[in-house]
Amino acid sequence: MKLGCAFACTLLIAVPTLAADPPIEWPQFRGPDGTNSVATGQLPERLDDPQQLLWRTPIEGKGWSSPVVVDGRIWLTTALTHELTTEQLAERVARGEIRDIQTVAESIDLRALCINLETGAVLHEIPLRTTDAPQPINPLNSYASPTCCVADGRVICHFGSYGTWCLDAKTGERLWEVRLAIDHGVGPGSSPVNFENLLLLVCDGMDQQYIAAVDLKSGLIAWQTKRPPMRSTDGDTQKAFSTPLILQIQGVPQAIIPGAQWLVAYDPRTGQELWRADGGDGYSTTPMACYVAGLMVFSTGFNTPEFVAVDPTGLGDVSSSHIRWRQPRGAPTMASPVVHGDRMYSISDRGIFTTIDGATGEELSQLRIGGNFSASPLLVGNRVMLCSREGRVTIIELKERPEVVAQYDLDAQLMASPVLLGDCLLLRSDRELLCYRSRSGVE
Repeated sequence: MKLGCAFACTLLIAVPTLAADPPIEWPQFRGPDGTNSVATGQLPERLDDPQQLLWRTPIEGKGWSSPVVVDGRIWLTTALTHELTTEQLAERVARGEIRDIQTVAESIDLRALCINLETGAVLHEIPLRTTDAPQPINPLNSYASPTCCVADGRVICHFGSYGTWCLDAKTGERLWEVRLAIDHGVGPGSSPVNFENLLLLVCDGMDQQYIAAVDLKSGLIAWQTKRPPMRSTDGDTQKAFSTPLILQIQGVPQAIIPGAQWLVAYDPRTGQELWRADGGDGYSTTPMACYVAGLMVFSTGFNTPEFVAVDPTGLGDVSSSHIRWRQPRGAPTMASPVVHGDRMYSISDRGIFTTIDGATGEELSQLRIGGNFSASPLLVGNRVMLCSREGRVTIIELKERPEVVAQYDLDAQLMASPVLLGDCLLLRSDRELLCYRSRSGVE
């Protein structure tokens, strides 16, 4: 255990302090309302200014879950991985359990962490489960990639098929757990979202695909709905990892969830399917859908990714009636787009920043940033923050033709999406959580 050292290092660095005003909450993946990481506040002026680094806290283990923050407490998850011996690895290869380009482990320790927003001190470190011989995962993934969700004084820590835990947000007490086992193929990815104390969980595995709602108070399954049938019979092309987007469309709540082949909208209260649109043969769909210019836009995933825009006012199979446009350029397979006005902005896996007219699908501009991207962009005013796997943070100003206004290289890998609360910026790297504060926001 290295938490004692982490604690000491954190307190030595924490020279400035947060202002007295309470921070804005960030209770789930992609921001306060789970739409598209639109933040209100102020980015730090310079990430290379030591006075703007409020604190840094080492995180043991590996996890790409983004931080969530409620009541001045940060929650995230991590997985401590214990490696296989050479003999164990040879045995699993011989049994055909390991596909190409996969990471394997002897066992994993799943944990939840609660960190004080003001000081970076670790308040709770909660062991949840040790799992022996976990399924292999893609090297770009982790066993702790889904982001937590905080609702009604409870924290939901989701690890896909390895389990979902509900914790008391003040004490860290374990209240309940549920396990919905599927074959992810390359590890877990979809994050839970809350709607009226129902937790929506996406279970798009290689073996089965369905959406489930779990009661926040009891942990009991409230409803479960199968995904539409697919043309492909290969389980590898039936899996997906997207997170639900919940919006009111013509006064009716819809949970819009991309999957392999289909974009589907559900009634989040009952699980009833409202409409579906066939996007093609894409799979391993990861980006969330976004709502722009009255249309629901999603990326189709692997094979040849493209954006597809759907009018969300239909019923049933709307594939031939409500698809409004398709755009093959700029579609990511990992990072979710952001929306500013009637324009959508995306960063591709290979670092192309694309501006698209939301009403027509017309590509308005492209800007080559370079690098490789998994983290979703953060939109603040007329600026977008991008974090690459190589540790480069890029700030883009949204003009008629967007331009780079700042870049910073951190000695770290960035896969988790950034979070901004007021003028407090949280960045999770492969080994620590960093908190920056603009000079105007420190004492």
